[in-house]
Amino acid sequence: MTVTPTTRRPGAGRGGLLGRPGREAGLNVVILAMAVACGLTVANLYYPQPLLALVARGFEVSQGTAAIVVTVTQLGYAAGLAFLVPLGDMLENRKLACRTLLVTAAALAVAAFTPDFTLFLVVSVFIGVTSVVVQILIPFAAHLAPPAQRGKYVGRVMSGLLLGILLARSAASVTAAAWGWRSIYLISAVAMLALSAVLWRMLPVRRPEPGVRYGGLLRSALRLVATEPVLRRRAASQALMFGAFSAFWTSIAYELIDAHHLSQLQLALFALVGAAGAVAAVVAGALGDRGYGRPARGVTTLLGAAALVLAGVGQGSVILLACAAVLLDLAAQSHQVLSQRDIYALREDARARINTVYMTSAFIGGSVASGLSGWLHDLYGWNGVVAFGAILPVLAGGIWIYDRLRPPARHPAHDPGHHPQPAAVAAPEPPPGGRLEVREGDDEQVRRCA
Repeated sequence: MTVTPTTRRPGAGRGGLLGRPGREAGLNVVILAMAVACGLTVANLYYPQPLLALVARGFEVSQGTAAIVVTVTQLGYAAGLAFLVPLGDMLENRKLACRTLLVTAAALAVAAFTPDFTLFLVVSVFIGVTSVVVQILIPFAAHLAPPAQRGKYVGRVMSGLLLGILLARSAASVTAAAWGWRSIYLISAVAMLALSAVLWRMLPVRRPEPGVRYGGLLRSALRLVATEPVLRRRAASQALMFGAFSAFWTSIAYELIDAHHLSQLQLALFALVGAAGAVAAVVAGALGDRGYGRPARGVTTLLGAAALVLAGVGQGSVILLACAAVLLDLAAQSHQVLSQRDIYALREDARARINTVYMTSAFIGGSVASGLSGWLHDLYGWNGVVAFGAILPVLAGGIWIYDRLRPPARHPAHDPGHHPQPAAVAAPEPPPGGRLEVREGDDEQVRRCA
């Protein structure tokens, strides 16, 4: 990897985020911007969940049909992860992220005004596809962070993402009560435009090595699945954990409305309680940096299963359901941060593709579990949902046990606990108001440096 200064000054007059105030302080500001961007963008995937009853009435469709909105949005996100995120190893990352946000804004604007349910489903797919900018920014943050502090900085970005997930439902419910269910789509469209402008001004330029071909990137992502057992195991585990998370949050609104007669504002308060789980990302990142990642992942699978059991036993109490939501959020997000820390250490030159495999797996698991959750709720009620959800963390725990009994063989440079320092990398200070331009070497260069 080489780091060279450039005289481009998109951030001139604003301090140059990696310049004068000190490199660490500048990195903190960039990471904060990334965390905010991840939170606001990922929220687009979760706005529909508390609004499904209102969407059904608005389009005059059944609740089961309205639930397809959640499924197609998550499937769109999975498609974006598979086919858009690999471009992070091919195209300049700042430009890719900012332009993708503009498409997200356009799709949200159409969703805010269309009277046709079919068109609404189509643009929901596009909302999902383009919201993968989150998964462009997370590996970007890992590239910027010092290796010894990578867990901490990725954890901060993940905290923003988690807050976006948890607060999205509350924000959608509050705005629906005040201005109608479509209002959140228009508000988010404006937010995406603002984010695109802010990130364009604040992010450093990162250019992957030229000459990489898109087809080669996709094939190399498949090769990563075949050659990296750590990636396979972490991806499968997170698919199960996120499946449990999605099953719970897809059906909880029906349970709270039908059994507990909560209003939209009360649903907003319930969803807000889950925001307590946002501390999980930072804590999990710190535990990983201190060498406790493996046992902590095992604990998260136990917490996830316990949360679903509590949700079943305590279904008559809103308080117990809220406690279950906090535990489940904490378990799922902690598991994700710890797993991402491991996989980002595998191949420094292929983090975007590694993230593609990992997050595509997670969202396929989430979308399948969401669809099954709605079907199970119709057939067996809340007990069917929590029984299904509890099985998934148990299976993830089985993978963790297998990982302990049969640890995968790895080259030391690929060990998630090993963070070699690049041998000849000098990072000169950029000129005042300037910008760092980061170029990634090809695989052979990385191997020679290691």
